[in-house]
Amino acid sequence: MIEAATASSGTSSSERAMIADRLLDAAGISVDRLPMLPVVFDRMARLMADAMRQKSPSPSYISVSYVENNRIGDVLDEFESNALVAVLYSPEWDARVLVGFDRDFIFTLVDVLFGADGTEPPIDDERSFSNIETRIARTMFEVAAKALAESFAPIAETTLKIERIESRMDFAVVGRRNNPAVVARLLQQAIGRGGEVFVVMPHSTLNPLRQRLSQVLSGEMSSRDKQWTQHFHNEIQRTEVKLEAILEEREMSLGDLTSLKVGQVIELQATARSPVTLACNDQPVFTCQLGQLNGSYTLQIEELIHEEEKDLFDDLRNR
Repeated sequence: MIEAATASSGTSSSERAMIADRLLDAAGISVDRLPMLPVVFDRMARLMADAMRQKSPSPSYISVSYVENNRIGDVLDEFESNALVAVLYSPEWDARVLVGFDRDFIFTLVDVLFGADGTEPPIDDERSFSNIETRIARTMFEVAAKALAESFAPIAETTLKIERIESRMDFAVVGRRNNPAVVARLLQQAIGRGGEVFVVMPHSTLNPLRQRLSQVLSGEMSSRDKQWTQHFHNEIQRTEVKLEAILEEREMSLGDLTSLKVGQVIELQATARSPVTLACNDQPVFTCQLGQLNGSYTLQIEELIHEEEKDLFDDLRNR
């Protein structure tokens, strides 16, 4: 009786573990139902690339390869002995996430920062990372942490601090290895080479944010560059345009047009009170009133012809 009970207990325990795993999968986060997640990682990639361009003469490009669900252990096993991983802690979330750089990314990063132009062959030996490479990677981990925090800022208040950097994936613990996580992979391109950045966020970390991540926040994640917007606005303000004042227009047949002679006077139906159309690039913009001041003709703007363009003109005036 005791042996049977023990065997039954062992079987049920194993079955409960399998059922628990299935329930975790069933209740896991669907990336397709969180449209803001790819936007967050896309912005993170852009911010990291901008930071790298400021630190090196060679242009660097980082783009999102894909965002998917995976188990934490499967991701770490894939990069064992081939990457450095930073464990980031968020006080607001009271949770940890992983950001990792693979070997190719770190070696390319070092070459770019030290001014390489890609003519030298890339490092392909399977050695451990040097102290200099680790310190450079730490600097870039700080950039990645800041970029990820800024990317999540419209979703929730976020700060990310580096707790530690690990070269052994066994020590990069942010949850049980069989726990599900959202994994984002970012590809780097520079001096004809490339590397990979990966971000691992356990589902338990993202669960409180699911509602915000499932809603498209219009305008908040528009990746607008304030400096570029201001520069663009300043250049528009300095742009020279040619204006034409049209007092009257009339239709003529081709026969009437060919019968015109030099010196012939064409009588106009317009009077001094007739509205004048002010046009730019053959497009009517304003209606004006004709006047005179100090021996010159003047135009007093009365109204905008196309009201739907009013917001554009207000924006150009108010910035």
